[in-house]
Amino acid sequence: MSKLLDQLGKFSDAEEFLVFLDVPFEPAVVQVNRLHILKRFSQYLARARLDELDEAAQRDSCRALMIQAYEDFVHSTAAQEKVFKVFQDADGQRVSLDSLRASLPSQRT
Repeated sequence: MSKLLDQLGKFSDAEEFLVFLDVPFEPAVVQVNRLHILKRFSQYLARARLDELDEAAQRDSCRALMIQAYEDFVHSTAAQEKVFKVFQDADGQRVSLDSLRASLPSQRT
């Protein structure tokens, strides 16, 4: 594993990745979408062939992938991007408040 990827593996929140990779960001976007951004970044990294690159090229690639992951949620929503399984399974389905109320044990006769 490269030194860069080893260092990235020690980070735990989105802001650490963004700052380290020198990606400008709006805190409000990250606050709402931090897990989605990190998951998308992870998906992009999994497809990248970083091991074939030297350290400088790896850093440039990681920065570009983080920018792409961040931008996905600047221009879209978590529900539209469907990064996590819960959004993929929902597939646009909505449940009304009335149907939830009707399903309560206290509402059954």
